[in-house]
Amino acid sequence: QADAAVLVIASPTGEFEAGIAKSGQTREHALLAFTLGVKQMIVAINKMDEKSVNWGQARYDEIVKETSSFVKKIGYNPEKINFVPISGWAGDNMLEKSANLPWYKGVTLLEALDSIVEPKRPSDKPLRVPLQDVYKIGGIGTVPVGRVETGILKPNTIVTFAPGNLSTEVKSVEMHHVALPEATPGDNVGFNVKNLSVKDIRRGMVAGDSKNDPPKETETFNAQVIILNHPGQI
Repeated sequence: QADAAVLVIASPTGEFEAGIAKSGQTREHALLAFTLGVKQMIVAINKMDEKSVNWGQARYDEIVKETSSFVKKIGYNPEKINFVPISGWAGDNMLEKSANLPWYKGVTLLEALDSIVEPKRPSDKPLRVPLQDVYKIGGIGTVPVGRVETGILKPNTIVTFAPGNLSTEVKSVEMHHVALPEATPGDNVGFNVKNLSVKDIRRGMVAGDSKNDPPKETETFNAQVIILNHPGQI
């Protein structure tokens, strides 16, 4: 769902080590981000104000070295990652550079976020909206929700859902309860459809424009399977 990820790491002694352990959350979150296709990452090294860290450069350097090693194994290039020391509690180095970090010459967290490169949106390709869920909303009707991956979704478009080859008209498109004239790649939207119930369409189906290369089921496909956790033998 995201174009970029901020991996928040706790710097205090013990907390960082627990996070990057084999079953630690830091390692798991980084792997999940890469698995889900998030190519750009920022690492926010938090709690720099904690007593055992005390804004220390040595601890920061240690965390950068260890984190760089494991994110590289996952598939990220550490040289393209901003490692930003912060204190979320005190607000240091979040919006403005901190006097508590005179040794740090890098960017603030806000500057790191602003440096994220917006990916190219493939709006010129045929419409594809994989469904995340389908809701029945009183007074409105059936509302599938999903992220527009390619193409443009507009009200009054005739869409086809696959598998199943079900076609219907899009009555409206909304994002955060605001009606949209169109939704483009990257938008997470809900769209109201005519004459279909929540029993007809479900999570995993894909919507596309009925008049422009609509999605179709297939007998075979190639898949890349990434296993997040296993006992060591499959």
